[in-house]
Amino acid sequence: MNPAKIRLSQKEMELVTNADLILTKNAILQKIKQLLADLQVQQQQCLQSYSGRIPDEIIQSSPKISKGENYNGLPYLMLDYPRVFNSSAIYAIRTMFWWGNFFSITLHLSGQYKKNNEEKLVTSFQSLLEKGFYYCMNDDEWEHHFEITNYAPLASINKNDFAEAIRKKSFVKLANKISLKQWDTAEETVLTFFKQITKMLAD
Repeated sequence: MNPAKIRLSQKEMELVTNADLILTKNAILQKIKQLLADLQVQQQQCLQSYSGRIPDEIIQSSPKISKGENYNGLPYLMLDYPRVFNSSAIYAIRTMFWWGNFFSITLHLSGQYKKNNEEKLVTSFQSLLEKGFYYCMNDDEWEHHFEITNYAPLASINKNDFAEAIRKKSFVKLANKISLKQWDTAEETVLTFFKQITKMLAD
């Protein structure tokens, strides 16, 4: 029996015969990588200014830019800095570009780092709320989308509920996102959020 032919739709045929599509995509991803590399330098300078107020292993951790083609079917790039990931504790700030969706920045704490910073997070509730931050209510700490199954805006809860959520969960993730249409100011906006997060943890 002959297998059925695999056919392309008209739209798929237009795409598969258009080399410019992939070349343009590659050029865009290279620009994103450069943006993250530039951001990395500024983040390191910012964090180093808090020497003595943030643990040395956090400041001395090495930045890492990684990429992939399939987070929910779409390409992405990530900058992790600072980044401490071990079996018992996490202290990381992740900047992410997700094709077709957004730039985001996420504070991810677990273990001793969460416990040591819980009160700082609770105290900072109002300032985080005013800047439009979201908190993760998912039990899976490795999801990055902003659907209602993963993140909820801080504006949807009060400070007491936020404090309870922070203390109850084994990890905490606070995140914010920037529209891709705000490309021209995205780097500056991400850096502003990064500075807010690091100041909160250092105070």
